[in-house]
Amino acid sequence: MACETIKMEITTNPDYVSIIRLTASGIANKMGFPIDDIEDIKVAVSEACTNAIKHSKDDVFNIVFNILDNAINIEIQDNGKGFNVDEKFEQSYGLKNMRERALEIGATFHIVSLPDSGTRIEVKAPLNKEENSSGD
Repeated sequence: MACETIKMEITTNPDYVSIIRLTASGIANKMGFPIDDIEDIKVAVSEACTNAIKHSKDDVFNIVFNILDNAINIEIQDNGKGFNVDEKFEQSYGLKNMRERALEIGATFHIVSLPDSGTRIEVKAPLNKEENSSGD
């Protein structure tokens, strides 16, 4: 399986979320994702970036786009406060919205976070929804 990687280190400036949205859109479009799926990817990525900007302890956060043959894997990571996922998930409209957007396009959605250890959000979206129906 071929993989190309694009890594970005972004300043925690909310104005730069639009650059990340354009990058996600451009990659997904080039891969052949349908326009509705591209919109869901953009919304999920921008919500994750907004959370990183709000909660990061540093002046930067990282985003990695792994472009696979039939999927895109996107990771957004900050060095923020972190949180207990089980406690915060149901209280957070943004986290629930990201998960719903991911599930709509057949993607997997994972949050790895611990208090005082930052947060990593991963979305893996298959180019063809049927390919992810095995529950990956």
